Amino acid sequence: MKDIVIFGAGGLGRETLFQLREMQKQTHEYRILGFADDRLYGSEADDVPVLHTLSSLRASNSPLCVAIAVGDPSVRRRIRDALRENPLLSFPSLIAPNVVCSDRVRIGEGCIIGFGAILTVDIEIGDFVLVSNACTIGHDAVLEDFATLYPGVRISGAVRLSEGCQMGVGSSVIQGLSVGRGAIVGAGAAVVRPIPDACTAVGVPARPIRFHTREI
Repeated sequence: MKDIVIFGAGGLGRETLFQLREMQKQTHEYRILGFADDRLYGSEADDVPVLHTLSSLRASNSPLCVAIAVGDPSVRRRIRDALRENPLLSFPSLIAPNVVCSDRVRIGEGCIIGFGAILTVDIEIGDFVLVSNACTIGHDAVLEDFATLYPGVRISGAVRLSEGCQMGVGSSVIQGLSVGRGAIVGAGAAVVRPIPDACTAVGVPARPIRFHTREI
């Protein structure tokens, strides 16, 4: 078995712990050592110890898998960049046992694909993408690195979600459209026209209400 640590002991981290435990019922690929979290170091989350900080993981001298269970894509990127300095750390993609996924889906490293997700055919998923529970992704979709789908997102065919964009709970994108780099689409929004980079878009249909310079 491979030793694994979950970075982030908050809600998503505890969900990822649950997902790993369900995965273990089918395959004994991972041994869960605990969490890493600078804020909660020395405590416990769901009876699992918070054993590491960012610094201690960077200094680890043994092979270790790390699941970065942090929702914010910009924070996820910063953690990834810091941990990549240690060549002994690896970032497996974790796919929940009941995910429906064809063999014509490419998934990069460090992704988390949650319970009940459906991924059909000819889909490209980049690195460190989060697909939360009960999302659906249609044919020929492209999800670039650090794209983040919160629960219940519906992505139609030939959609492109650009790097670091965030799709709010229950939002949707009709076929053939794109969501820009670093864009945030609000909960329940319906994207029926392309969404530009670095904006927050809400409503039905989704419209930008502000632009920002926040890096991803």
